[in-house]
Amino acid sequence: MSQFWSPAVRALTPYVPGEQPREKLIKLNTNENPYPPSPAVEQVLQRFAVDHLRLYPDPESLALREALAKTHGVEPEQVFVGNGSDEVLALAFQAFFCQPKPLLMPAISYSFYPVYCKLYDIAYRTVALDDQWQIALEAFESDNGGVVFANPNAPTGHGHPRQAIAQLLARITESVVLVDEAYVDFGGESAVPLVADHPNLLVTGTLSKSRSLAGLRVGYAIGSRELIEGLERVKNSFNSYPIDMLASEVAIASLEDESHFRACCDQVIATREWTRQQLASLGFDVLPSQTNFLFVRHAEHSGATIFGGLRERGILVRHFDKDGLRDFLRISIGTDDEMSSLIEALQAMQ
Repeated sequence: MSQFWSPAVRALTPYVPGEQPREKLIKLNTNENPYPPSPAVEQVLQRFAVDHLRLYPDPESLALREALAKTHGVEPEQVFVGNGSDEVLALAFQAFFCQPKPLLMPAISYSFYPVYCKLYDIAYRTVALDDQWQIALEAFESDNGGVVFANPNAPTGHGHPRQAIAQLLARITESVVLVDEAYVDFGGESAVPLVADHPNLLVTGTLSKSRSLAGLRVGYAIGSRELIEGLERVKNSFNSYPIDMLASEVAIASLEDESHFRACCDQVIATREWTRQQLASLGFDVLPSQTNFLFVRHAEHSGATIFGGLRERGILVRHFDKDGLRDFLRISIGTDDEMSSLIEALQAMQ
């Protein structure tokens, strides 16, 4: 640790992203979409005028917000955009969760949430998953400084239906409920339609997963105008131009190609279900998933052992070396050929 770091930085345990290997591996560890983005994206890249880059982009990202609003059936004033949903989440934590009462979150979920709390000095309390590895929404107390959870959840893959979230919102009305929908397009049910009746609901999303734009870094939030205004106040005090010109145009092109988007999602879902069946036949306990990954464990072999064996065979998956998770692996869904290679490697290891 450096003597020049502030005390808050010294106390941080930063989020550790999935490995980005330099050697050629079958990469099933960071939940990237195995298929390319819409062909319309390439057309944008070919015609984009480089001279435009000498100018600042629209600080309001109005065109992108209009496209997102059209996609989700809301008004542009209800949409906020940022550099990936990670930035949107970070701004939301600062805007809404620095409260006297603790923020509530699942004990097992996106591990960035506690990092944000530490960074912003937010008190928080975790709620255990139930015996089916599902978020127990009924366990979130109504007296709190906010609620945050991923739906579907990461890394477990389970998603609650919209009605269950509506029931939660009927109980919690005095604080912000943030629903992180990074994976919702792979079989989940979005809570966005609930925004109209619940001014304390904020739904975040990303174009990284289902839109195959992880390298572009575009995320968004949808909520009541008062919540969006809160995000804008923080954003404009930090970075007034989060979305660059090229990112905006590419994102809009992707959003307008609904058929490509749906075809990719359907293919990922089909491959996920085939992989689930194959893993179960090999003795894995596979949790139900509404995401583009599977959360699995084997009755006879540790997660670390399987992780190492797959790595030796050129396949990279995610192993969480944490209490309660060490026996599990999170396996992103790749192409059919990549998942066949995974099954073949696991068969060879038995």
